Amino acid sequence: MTPALPPFASALGAGIWCIDTGYHRPHYDAAYLMVDDGRAAFIDTGTNHAVPRLLGTLQALGLAVDAVDWVIPTHVHLDHAGGAGLLMQALPHARMLLHPRGLRHLADPSALQQAVLDIYGAEAVARDYGTLQPVDPVRITTTEDGTTVRLGQRTLAFAHTPGHALHHHCVWDEASGGWFTGDTFGVSYREFDTARGPWMIAISTPVQFDPPALRDSIARLLQQQPRAMYLTHYGRVTDVPQRAADLLAGIDRLVALGQGLPADAQREARIAASLRSAYRADARAHGCPQDDAAIDAALDNDVRLNAQGLQIWLQRQGL
Repeated sequence: MTPALPPFASALGAGIWCIDTGYHRPHYDAAYLMVDDGRAAFIDTGTNHAVPRLLGTLQALGLAVDAVDWVIPTHVHLDHAGGAGLLMQALPHARMLLHPRGLRHLADPSALQQAVLDIYGAEAVARDYGTLQPVDPVRITTTEDGTTVRLGQRTLAFAHTPGHALHHHCVWDEASGGWFTGDTFGVSYREFDTARGPWMIAISTPVQFDPPALRDSIARLLQQQPRAMYLTHYGRVTDVPQRAADLLAGIDRLVALGQGLPADAQREARIAASLRSAYRADARAHGCPQDDAAIDAALDNDVRLNAQGLQIWLQRQGL
C-alpha cells in the first residue's frame, strides 16, 4: 500500500521523493529523499527550518533515522545546505558526502553565519535560516570527481561541476537515469510550466559564476544521456535535450547582455533591469499566463543574483 505522505512531499518513482523545504515560497526549494532496499539518503537539505519536513517524510515512509546512510549537499549555499548540520544531529549513523571545497564551511559554519548576518540582518536570518550547526569532520567524506558510493542496491556517482560555484558536485543515479543537479542545470519553477514544457533559466552566484565552466559542466551531465534532471529549484524536469538547449542559449544571452553594457557604476543595475525585461519576454514567448508583476515577483531573487554574478565575472575578465 502506498504510504500517506505529508502535503509537502511527493513521490517521483524509482525510490525518490521530492520534499518542499518551505524556503521563501511553495515549490521554490527542494530536498530529495532516495530510498533503496531499506537504506536512505537525503540530497540537499534546505535550511534548518526544513529539517522537520525531511524527518517527517522519512517517518511517513516507515523508516527510522538510522536507515539514513548519506546526507549529500550539492554545494554549501544555505538554501541547499543550511540545515545540513542540524539534520546530521538527528541522523546518528549518517555520513555526509561533500565537495572538498565545502568541507571547511560545514565543519565550522561561523563564517557562513556571519556572512548572512552581515547581508540580511539578525531578524531575517532567524526567519529564513536559524543558527547554522557544525558537522563533525569525522562524519564528512569528501568526494573526488568520479567517486561512487552504494545506497542499498544502487550506485551513486559524483561529478565535480564548477560554473555556478567551485564547491559544487552533482549526483548521478543510474537507477532513475537522472542527475541531481543542485544549481548546475539552472532553475525551473513549476508555475511557469506550459504546454511547451518547463521554462529554464541559468542561475549565477555572486562570486564564483563562470559561464564557460558552467557550459562545460552542463555538457558533461548530458554525456550520460539522462532521462531526467532533479533540480533543487524546483523538482524533476524531463525532455532533457530541449531543456539543455534552452538553458545553454540562456547562458549565452546572459553573457551577451552584460558585454553589451558600458562598464560603469550603473552596469549591475542595468543588467538587472535588462534581465527583468528579457525574462518577461521569454516567459510570454513560452506561453506563461502570469502578468509582469507576478513574473517579476517570482524571479526577483534570481534577477539580483544573476546581475551580481555576471557583473563580478565581467570584472574578473577585465570587461
